[in-house]
Amino acid sequence: MYYVYVLLSEKDGKFYTGFTDDLKRRVDEHNAGRVQSTAKRRPLTLAYYEACLHQDDAVHREKYLKTTFGKQYIRNRIKSSLIELNVYT
Repeated sequence: MYYVYVLLSEKDGKFYTGFTDDLKRRVDEHNAGRVQSTAKRRPLTLAYYEACLHQDDAVHREKYLKTTFGKQYIRNRIKSSLIELNVYT
């Protein structure tokens, strides 16, 4: 399985989107500061993920979720969580 995931930075309230074949390991790497692009944005919360059977599908979905429409989809999909965390705008 391949996973497309969205992390929410508790520091700046912004999303980070990626894909992996080991979701738990990858989230742990982000929170341990071993991923340069998110090291200064910790702590990070796993806000959303999707599972795909094929890597190509996960990559395609990741690219979509990084677009303006994709980010809006995520915000609408996890609206209650964002309100609870006080980061919904």
